[in-house]
Amino acid sequence: MELILQLEAKTAAQAVVTIFFFLLPLALLFHFARAAISSRDSKTRELILSKLPSPPFKLPVIGHMHLIGPLPYVSLRDLAAKHGRDGLMLVRLGSVPTLVVSSPRAAEAVLRTHDLAFASRPRSMVTDIIMYGALDSCFAPYSDHFRSVKKVVTVHLLNSKRVQAYRHVREEEVRLVMARLRGAAAAAAAVDVSQTLQFFANDLICRAVSGKFLCEQGRNKVFRDLMEANSNLLGGFNLEAYFPGLARMPLISKLICARAIRIRRRWDQLLDMLIDDHVASARDRAKNDDNDFIHVLLSLQDEYGFTRDHIKAISIDMFEAGTDTSHLVLEYAMVELIRKPHILTKLQDEVRRITPKGQYMVTEDDIAGMVYLKAVIKETLRLHAPGGFTIPHLAREDCNVDGYMIPTGTRVLINLWALSRDANYWDKPDEFLPERFMDGSNKNTDFKGQDFQFLPFGSGRRMCPGIHSGKVTLEIMLANLVYCFNWKLPSGMKKEDIDMTDVFGLAIHRKEKLFLVPQIANY
Repeated sequence: MELILQLEAKTAAQAVVTIFFFLLPLALLFHFARAAISSRDSKTRELILSKLPSPPFKLPVIGHMHLIGPLPYVSLRDLAAKHGRDGLMLVRLGSVPTLVVSSPRAAEAVLRTHDLAFASRPRSMVTDIIMYGALDSCFAPYSDHFRSVKKVVTVHLLNSKRVQAYRHVREEEVRLVMARLRGAAAAAAAVDVSQTLQFFANDLICRAVSGKFLCEQGRNKVFRDLMEANSNLLGGFNLEAYFPGLARMPLISKLICARAIRIRRRWDQLLDMLIDDHVASARDRAKNDDNDFIHVLLSLQDEYGFTRDHIKAISIDMFEAGTDTSHLVLEYAMVELIRKPHILTKLQDEVRRITPKGQYMVTEDDIAGMVYLKAVIKETLRLHAPGGFTIPHLAREDCNVDGYMIPTGTRVLINLWALSRDANYWDKPDEFLPERFMDGSNKNTDFKGQDFQFLPFGSGRRMCPGIHSGKVTLEIMLANLVYCFNWKLPSGMKKEDIDMTDVFGLAIHRKEKLFLVPQIANY
């Protein structure tokens, strides 16, 4: 057990070393035993895969894992530039052959031209436990079940009408944050902006999913702890992702699953209490557009044949997706603005000019004409999308992609980080330049899944269904942060001192927290 927990705490590079020395004998035994009984089909598959461009220096057992640094999206971008062709490259991550897609053209081939062929997901013991047997929409393999759940999420939970119905919830949560920041400003105190935005995102998604249930009696603290446990588990090192056969050996699988089972039990306690509360109050609650997600899912149980486990899995999906996207993107936006005061000033000028004079806060009605605000958010999503990769896709059938045959069962990673920094599509790709979305070749580029150089929410059948909800949340919070306050760094700190080091995980985040001093604006 201690070995598995240690693996999860290490960086990718450290994990490789640990695997090599501690698991090498067992892995070699398994590898050669499997090779001895290899079928003709698997040999044919290997022959097909051998024709794909791939880096040299593949080692026994671990494959190309030794070439992957602590930021895998950077390492794989650099490897693809050197050893890939046409935006495609095959790497061996342990025993798992993985197709890495690193160019917009190749991404379009996978996510549009052959969308259905690559619409599935690889199964995992850990996600099966956390997501109640893949009953969610995020990690579920492509199937009739996935299509039903996706329909429920897009039609009943995250459609435009329902997102608009939650407007008062968003504005109320923003108002609470602004009130706390005004208190800090009055005391001239530095604020942990990272934590403030995380709590905002957590509280907002709690309201959307469960009403005020999780905000009462300290339950939001339990929820935050569970969200952190989920992120550490799903974003940490997972032996099964690299050595699936080895990971399924009885003793090792028991060790791998133990932590997931403990977290799942904690989710059960919280979600059962949440659902029971909603069932008890359902008789007194009229069906209306203001119902939270749990009420909606309960009302659809008979129509879709949902069990309680379906409701739990979909709820965890909503919690996970709604939290990371909002608070991490907002934090990166504030970091970029404080590092570039002229951009912050330009944004404040626009927001304060358009918002009616004397108004206490920006409302969603005010935002429509704020084109520079939208450009700042786009540029933040381009440089700092929460995920460096899409969640892995899985080939459902043999497929020819730009002349390369991809066999059934091949795992596929879309390197979103590489797409959004492709110099063939972006001028000065490593610089934060919101103006690129207001004029020039990227003026009409958007993140709705049709511009394959810019896919922070993905594309195709597995595209994130919360794109509209995420967009309006980012806009209303960022607009109010720059409208209500001027911002400066804590005393003695310069903008050059801000650490921009990223940490890879389920979502990319900054190594250091962001502390800023708010000052009440005179406008």
